[in-house]
Amino acid sequence: MTRTVQLIGAPMDYGADRRGVDMGPSAIRYADLATELADAGVEAVDAGDLLVPRAEERDPGDADAKFLPEIEDVCRRLADEVADALAEDRVPLVLGGDHAVAIGSMAGSARDADIGAVWFDAHGDFNTPETSPSGNVHGMPLAAALGEGTFADHPWANAAGLREENVAYVGLRTLDDHEREAIRDSDMTAFTMSEIDERGITDVTEEALDVASAGVDGVHVSFDMDWLDPETAPGVGTPVRGGATYREAHTALETVAERDADEEILRSMEIVEVNPILDQSNRTADIAAELAASALGKRVLYNAGRASHRRRRGGR
Repeated sequence: MTRTVQLIGAPMDYGADRRGVDMGPSAIRYADLATELADAGVEAVDAGDLLVPRAEERDPGDADAKFLPEIEDVCRRLADEVADALAEDRVPLVLGGDHAVAIGSMAGSARDADIGAVWFDAHGDFNTPETSPSGNVHGMPLAAALGEGTFADHPWANAAGLREENVAYVGLRTLDDHEREAIRDSDMTAFTMSEIDERGITDVTEEALDVASAGVDGVHVSFDMDWLDPETAPGVGTPVRGGATYREAHTALETVAERDADEEILRSMEIVEVNPILDQSNRTADIAAELAASALGKRVLYNAGRASHRRRRGGR
């Protein structure tokens, strides 16, 4: 059965200091996203972009959580868009924007369901207004969704009802001191880049999907483009050396697609933090479009559903 994907642009850059990720949705679309999805055998419906006023027109407000009221407004509207897409039996694919949009994506995905999350990111995104060294909310979305710190008092932020035991990080490589301790003390599962080096990306991604999908209705996949090495994907705001390769990224998302072909676990997804200002010839956006297609079933030879069928028949 062909799945329908609904594209939702969330051109928000309130969560980061460096401007530019608000142009991410346009850059990804320009990178032939529609063609990539069509090649994956996916029908795509483009809902356009949310209206997001420019950050320069607003006061950042509280230095511990900059632009938080503006982020709340965008995330509430994004949650409605995601929930509406699911009600139409479509898979929401959110195009960011900074990673704070994940608060809205997950809230909408979990409106009528229990979800887990697989977090592909160089960073932990587990700071709170009390612990963040920058006050940038793109470093807080997972903490917000889990109701950490003062986010416990913000129902719009923790509306996803996530449980720590259903959250799996894939490919962490840089954490603030507080995040390191908080993640270590939590019930989340965290795979670092070192574990990917030792075990391989397929094994790690499969275990992450096991964790995220256990006892829930579906999985939200959150993909930050800074998960890739900056030599591969330079157009991101917070690059960190030592990231995933181009092939590892595709393999990880192909693994997601294969599991989804067998079990339909992929409930929603976002790709975030593409910054065209910092990119080279739209290279990072091109890769983002390709990776979205991999997550939704595109393969070199067989698309995911057919490949899974072939494996079940005993083919090599």
